Amino acid sequence: METTALAFPLLVGLIGIALLFDFLNGLHDAANSIATIVSTRVLRPRYAVLWAAFFNFIAFLFFGLHVAQTLGTGIVDAGIVTPAVIFSALIGAIVWNVVTWILGIPSSSSHALIGGLVGAGLAKAGFSAVVWGGLGKTAAAIVLSPLLGFVLAMVLVLIVSWLCVNKTPFAVDSIFRVLQFVSASLYSLGHGGNDAQKTMGIIAVLLFSQGQTGAEFHVPLWVVLSCQAAMALGTLMGGWRIVHTMGSRITRLNPMQGFCAETGGAITLFLATWLGVPVSTTHTITGAIVGVGAARRTSAVRWGVASNIVIAWVVTLPAAAVIAAACYGLTILLG
Repeated sequence: METTALAFPLLVGLIGIALLFDFLNGLHDAANSIATIVSTRVLRPRYAVLWAAFFNFIAFLFFGLHVAQTLGTGIVDAGIVTPAVIFSALIGAIVWNVVTWILGIPSSSSHALIGGLVGAGLAKAGFSAVVWGGLGKTAAAIVLSPLLGFVLAMVLVLIVSWLCVNKTPFAVDSIFRVLQFVSASLYSLGHGGNDAQKTMGIIAVLLFSQGQTGAEFHVPLWVVLSCQAAMALGTLMGGWRIVHTMGSRITRLNPMQGFCAETGGAITLFLATWLGVPVSTTHTITGAIVGVGAARRTSAVRWGVASNIVIAWVVTLPAAAVIAAACYGLTILLG
């Protein structure tokens, strides 16, 4: 598996594993797109996943491929990428995603993939393999994306509360039940735009390392479409364990608060995708949900649940890296 030219069936198999990760990403992160609109009872779960999956799929029509470029060339040096590195990175991410999905922990699929890539790269070529500038930008986003989601959602709650001060609770509820369709659509677009591109970058750098895409790194259209489709299909399957955590265990939401959380999260994702930063949609929406709860009162947030989620965030990148590094060593030993 460490050879320069990979046999076609093995190349197809690796691409299949990457698409499996993308599917699991959609499954794992379905809660990010639908937790708020389900918990506010604006949409039933079966319709919510259809809604989210549709906007996940069409996201490529609205965004460039800056995040795919970052994942493909900005985390580890593309020159050290081999099939074994990609295989190990994907296994590290998939194993960690499955573990956290079983436990109902909304960890980051994005950072699991990045951790897997870094772990496999370190195992292959040591510290020189890592593009520290790109990794540093991504590490900063671990802190900044939930913080920005938190602040934006809190500010939106305060603005909306002021604008609706003379309206009856029934009127406010009715207005935001409609507006939540808009905010959920925007968040699902942001989710599909940022998250699907991570797998695009992995597949594209694999093809590039095998000389399948010419002398310059780029993402073929078929890779774009297949990654968007895999993520949408994963979202259709839902992630009900994590929906419960995201939608109700952190704080209780009404339609107005759901709208503010989704809108704050969507703005954060749009900005990150435009800048080419592979942020965590899980971090972003969690920060936004905590923000709307804290805007009501600090006691409205179940800080114990939120702190457990933060611990999972911190552990995700190194855990996936260790799994990927071990997988790489095993792959070389057996190969």
